[in-house]
Amino acid sequence: MDPILKERDRLLQRTARIYGLSFTVVASLCLVVPGAVVPATYLPIVPLVLLLAAAQYVIGFSRSYLWVLAQVVAVLGIVASITALNPDGLTPAAMSSVSQFAAASLPSVALVLASDRLRLAVLAVVFVVVTVVTTWLTAGSRSPLESVGTLTLGWAIAAVAGIWISAGVPQAARRIASIGRAHRAERQASEIEAQRRQSARLLHDTVLATLTLLAHSGVGVAPAALQQQSADDAKLLRQLRLGATPAPLSSGGYNLEPVEETVLGTTLESVKQRFGRMGLEVSWHGTGQVLLPSDVLDAFLLALAECLENVRRHSGVREAHVTIVDDATTVRAMITDAGVGFILDDVDSARLGFKESVVARLKEVGGHARLFSEPGSGTTVVLEVPR
Repeated sequence: MDPILKERDRLLQRTARIYGLSFTVVASLCLVVPGAVVPATYLPIVPLVLLLAAAQYVIGFSRSYLWVLAQVVAVLGIVASITALNPDGLTPAAMSSVSQFAAASLPSVALVLASDRLRLAVLAVVFVVVTVVTTWLTAGSRSPLESVGTLTLGWAIAAVAGIWISAGVPQAARRIASIGRAHRAERQASEIEAQRRQSARLLHDTVLATLTLLAHSGVGVAPAALQQQSADDAKLLRQLRLGATPAPLSSGGYNLEPVEETVLGTTLESVKQRFGRMGLEVSWHGTGQVLLPSDVLDAFLLALAECLENVRRHSGVREAHVTIVDDATTVRAMITDAGVGFILDDVDSARLGFKESVVARLKEVGGHARLFSEPGSGTTVVLEVPR
């Protein structure tokens, strides 16, 4: 069950408990007014009032029909006892007590019987039974029309309150959720804008500066220094393509460490964060502690990133799963989504995204890719590269 529906039901149950117990106390106080009923009346009424109060307390955390039935039996028993043991007619205090029990205390069950159609049907049956029996029992002390009017008003108030809460809580939850989504979208837009500004500064400090020197034929700069600067820029671009966020040491300088082999897990997280910023939640499974040569790692991760980009753009869902496994000779990644899927034969052969960015890229380092998809069943891509 939806958590918000559970919270709605708890609210209705607790409200029913407070509503019912409050009127039970008021009705009981009416009975202890001197002269309200003959003393013999208290003998059957006291256990019935205790049963009613116990059922109303328990209904605060249980939606069982048993506790509704217990309240109906207790109230009808109380009304029957008062009318039977006071044959000369009911005093105003006794009649007020009967009204409180039948038209206020017992209708609290309407709050827990207003959450769906089946319970509303049960509520209607309970209302008719209580109205008919109470009107008949009190016919000697009050007109049937007055009894029916009082009971209808009391039950209607409780039923309307229950229906209003049942409909209002989910609606409020949806509005709160929409506010949360708007906040997340605004935060994501702010993060993207901050990232764009950071990327612009990074490009200005590195690649654009190098291109400016090249445009001026490296005037005033030694060829070896220009060559070294270009190599540093190439390493920086590699990290950016893999989703990393290099930290600047100073203008034009970034902490890039040249490596021949890289642990796969250190770059998977950066890819995950990159797509997370773009609205695709990536769940990783399997191992990340795999050493790969830098050229193989580049091809593997760039192909993986292209598959995730396809999920983000075409699948229609916001979640993808990536499972990494390896053996003595091969590292495999399985990218799956539960999106719309497609018919493989319908893909235009002129489209180069998967063919070049995934298949051809892996083939250059001795790997390969396989694609599985069906309309409505999502898509699975398996990438394999040699260790």
